[in-house]
Amino acid sequence: MATRTRTVLFTDLANYTASVSRADRQGLRNLLAAHEKFVHPILTRRGGRIVKNLGDAYMALFDSATDAARAGLDVVEKVASTDTLIIRVSCATGDVEEIDGDAFGDAVNLAARINSKTPAGEFWFSESTKICMNQAEVPWEPVAKLNLKGLVGNTICYRAVGRTRCWLPQSISAAIKADTLVRISKGEPMPPLPPDPIVLLEGFRPGGSSLTTAVDSLPVLDPNRLFLSAYHIAPQDRHTWIESGRSMVMGTPQALETAIAQVKAIPSSPIGSNTIILDMGQNSEVDLVMGGLALPAVPMAEVVASYTYDLLPDGRWMNRSDQAVVRVDISREGVHMQPMQHGIGLNGKTVPADSFLPLKDGAVMSTPSGKITFHELSNGPYVGLLVADTPLRMGVAMGQVTELGREPNHPGMALPDRSGQDNIRWCSGSRAARARQGGFTLDRALAGRRQASVEVGPKGSIILSALHERCPTYIYVPDTPLRRVEPIATVQFGEFIVTGTTVVSLRKPRD
Repeated sequence: MATRTRTVLFTDLANYTASVSRADRQGLRNLLAAHEKFVHPILTRRGGRIVKNLGDAYMALFDSATDAARAGLDVVEKVASTDTLIIRVSCATGDVEEIDGDAFGDAVNLAARINSKTPAGEFWFSESTKICMNQAEVPWEPVAKLNLKGLVGNTICYRAVGRTRCWLPQSISAAIKADTLVRISKGEPMPPLPPDPIVLLEGFRPGGSSLTTAVDSLPVLDPNRLFLSAYHIAPQDRHTWIESGRSMVMGTPQALETAIAQVKAIPSSPIGSNTIILDMGQNSEVDLVMGGLALPAVPMAEVVASYTYDLLPDGRWMNRSDQAVVRVDISREGVHMQPMQHGIGLNGKTVPADSFLPLKDGAVMSTPSGKITFHELSNGPYVGLLVADTPLRMGVAMGQVTELGREPNHPGMALPDRSGQDNIRWCSGSRAARARQGGFTLDRALAGRRQASVEVGPKGSIILSALHERCPTYIYVPDTPLRRVEPIATVQFGEFIVTGTTVVSLRKPRD
């Protein structure tokens, strides 16, 4: 028995289960033989020692983290050139116990857990591998913070970038569609800049004087609007660029061009396509816009000590997600934000992915889905509101009554009813235990099936009625305390309805 520091690498046939269901025995044997012929020489050529071969999966040990990373990259690059196999690769570095030809330890478990989350055709690895490998030899980018089964805390994962792939950040894709992406190439004149541009610098040597000159020649821009295209980059140059609040796009020039062309080829939805007019024979008088997340105060009813919510790239809030771009944490100490990927901004400055930063009144987070403003509240049932401009809206015409709730009557706007309790940290005691066992969630506890209704009166007045006896509905006007609806109130454009964990804003149609 011996303990050694090793890098553990897993490969897995991503299409294996589907292939088994379609193939006869000879076809299955051919698939496994192709996998072995494909993977085995790549791993061993880089110094890997095969420990397990399960047919559809390999586990190999490497003495060198760099060799393991380059082997994993070789596999996914070769996958990209074939239509017969779809393989995912993962690795992690740490202490390994080698016993009777097998391997055990935290690094083995971590590599396996990462593999279960890695998309087909990609290679993800742990922070321990990133630290140990020669980072200038393997192009990489941060990809996710994962809550992995059996492991404590969040695990930061990274993705190796092959020569044929380039994953564009959400803000770059949005700028391409909006025609606000400005591409600046080395040696070419500065193009005109539209309002609120996203700038992509291409062909510059990271850390070089020409890059510094190009950046200095730009007008004043939020740092999170500035991206550098690179493929191989020294750790110090990467660190200097990211620490300045800017972001990167990893990929070869050819892969970048392909990725941009793919985004341009996707047809854009027409503006206003998400607006629903309830009565097609009448015009909408007011739009109800699903405008954000309401944050209940804690501790809550001897049940919830603190909780979190995760923001997805498309702007939706979830209890917990591996695709999260931002996590907000609500506790006795206040509201904090934690970026779950690089490129997230706070008050105009890009913040590191490992930050845990307090949100103060008026704070603005820059995310792939747009800007989110924090409105701090005090001495009430909520500690704050996270408000964003979203396309999810419902029109209400004159004389119509529109319900809000988890299961509203038609016509109605359904509030989020998020399942799962992974985002809750429980109080101690029997009351919390009963709530946990009974399937308690914040959405179900604070909003009813039929929560409130909005009606447009004959003179254009907007009437808000509370429908639920125990779950209150509130009105929020910026810079003023919450006002409870008891049971009817008049609301105005620009005000917010706060119900459960949802913020609904009142807008003029097409505003």
